[in-house]
Amino acid sequence: MTKQVLAVLAVTLAAPAGAQTTAPTGGTVPTAAVADVATVDGIIAALYGVISGPAGQARDWDSFRSLFVPEAKLIPTGFPEGSVKGRARFLSVEDYVTGSGPSLQERGFFEREIGRVEERFENIVHVFSSYESRRTADGDVIQRGINSIQLTWDGERWWIANIMWRGVGPSVELPARYLRGR
Repeated sequence: MTKQVLAVLAVTLAAPAGAQTTAPTGGTVPTAAVADVATVDGIIAALYGVISGPAGQARDWDSFRSLFVPEAKLIPTGFPEGSVKGRARFLSVEDYVTGSGPSLQERGFFEREIGRVEERFENIVHVFSSYESRRTADGDVIQRGINSIQLTWDGERWWIANIMWRGVGPSVELPARYLRGR
């Protein structure tokens, strides 16, 4: 293991339940599990994992919050029915938790990555993460789309700065270049 991963591991293992971590932008969030934030693969897997689960299963929203800088935005985009003008909503992490959380738990939701294009420059990474969503783990695909995820490395761990996404119907084909890498 690298010194960076060992340092994060030592801090996380020593942290009591309910511990807080200071984000690189200031502010605090719940302390993340080391495996969730030590690598880009880890944080992307943690993101999909925490929102996914069967109907009736509570999601671990503190784990979700631990992935993001406090100022992060979650930005769903699309075209309202019958419109040719696009729309974007800018949600805080808390807006997403309170707005989407009850529905995810009530109806069940599983989202998995089906492709990835990743670009990196020093401590910033941009990931185009293609996904498909289902109501049950092995149910029919209800949506496909792309999550555009911006991440930053603070010298100790990865943080999600923003996620912008565009969901499309299950019959829409995503370009092949966005389906490689998985």
